[in-house]
Amino acid sequence: MGQRGLQIVQVLPGSIAEEVGLEPGDMVLSINDMPVPDIIEYRYLIADEELYLHIIKQNQEDWVLEIEKDYEDDLGLDFGDNAFGSTKRCQNKCIFCFVDQMPPEMRKTLYIKDDDYRLSFWQGNFITLTNLKPEDMERIVAQKLSPLYVSVHSTDPELRQRILGNPRAGKIMEQLTFLAAGGIEVHAQIVLCPEINDGTYLKNTVKDLAALWPQISSIAVVPVGLTRYCRNSLVRSYTPNEARQVISFISEIQNKFLKQYNNPLVFASDEFYLLAGLPIPVAANYAGFPQIENGIGLTRLFLDKWLELVPSLPTGLQKTRRVTLISGVLASSILAQVVDRLNMIDNLEVCLRVVVNKFFGEQVTVAGLLTASDLEAALAGDDLGDLLILPSVMLKAGEQIFLDDISLAKLAGRLKIPIAAVDGPADMIRVILQSPEKLP
Repeated sequence: MGQRGLQIVQVLPGSIAEEVGLEPGDMVLSINDMPVPDIIEYRYLIADEELYLHIIKQNQEDWVLEIEKDYEDDLGLDFGDNAFGSTKRCQNKCIFCFVDQMPPEMRKTLYIKDDDYRLSFWQGNFITLTNLKPEDMERIVAQKLSPLYVSVHSTDPELRQRILGNPRAGKIMEQLTFLAAGGIEVHAQIVLCPEINDGTYLKNTVKDLAALWPQISSIAVVPVGLTRYCRNSLVRSYTPNEARQVISFISEIQNKFLKQYNNPLVFASDEFYLLAGLPIPVAANYAGFPQIENGIGLTRLFLDKWLELVPSLPTGLQKTRRVTLISGVLASSILAQVVDRLNMIDNLEVCLRVVVNKFFGEQVTVAGLLTASDLEAALAGDDLGDLLILPSVMLKAGEQIFLDDISLAKLAGRLKIPIAAVDGPADMIRVILQSPEKLP
């Protein structure tokens, strides 16, 4: 209809919205004469106790509703998957963009490049700030859209422009300073590329970001991820020795920040420690795990939970069980310790199978990017025992589908074995020890 607003998908029974006659299909155009382009603006506006809603009904009737409510009362409207309207797209051409490294003919959603500050606030997506207008920056501060998650990579203006392939990328410190002055908390990310933005560039970037503490409340340093479809010959992966050098710098600067801020502030991803063959830091070194979704401390949480569960493991099973546990290359040394302990249980045999990524390329070593075709190629025809167990990160969130669009059920049929996707050590132990009739 050409109107800018939010279309109602559901009206909750017994809600204020139901009482005033709102229905699915109606469009909320404005609240108190302010437009409602997305769910964030809607939530911000309905905090008032007196509301004037401009509604276009599904039958094109024009309504203006006056509502009085308590401050904490919700109207009871659900706007579904379109609650943000059009997603703000990425305008960068990053030298290591993972979306550009995707193979062809995969599901369309995997090729979407979002760079939307609203999604950063709402669900923790990383953004670059390169597509923000002054009014966007002002809205972030005015509505306290905090925290935000920002991919910085480098604070050197010229280098950041080259990395992001965007002439607007050089204003990052100006933007971060504005947000910090407005009270916005930022979790920063540095995707590190050997001989590009590490070394002196990394030291200066960390120094610049730390100057904005406490509004810059964490800095994650993660190694660049490359698939066999990467077309940029200047970007390469880290060697174990280079990974150790990165960790050495981060350990040194963490000690400085602990004295200065009582917070380590900057963290290396688990991938750096595993690649370097160095121990994962203790939980106290992660300051509450501010970037766990970015692979910062996830292995430590796994290990601590596993060690917590070990004393409760049984000494034996009543019936013999044979289980195959899947790992990517990166975490195989961690899971090998787990398998060794499980195999001390009488009548239980656990086999660890490390699967190499052929779909994206052998440089990709994390389990979350293994596909069904990788598993089938590595395991087809083998005796896998009674059950195959794999980490749930291999599957699409909320669905049992791999990145190559093959379902878990279909893979189980091809391999002729029940498959369980588990989330963490407690879930893994539960599945291993449960009775056979409860297998998937």
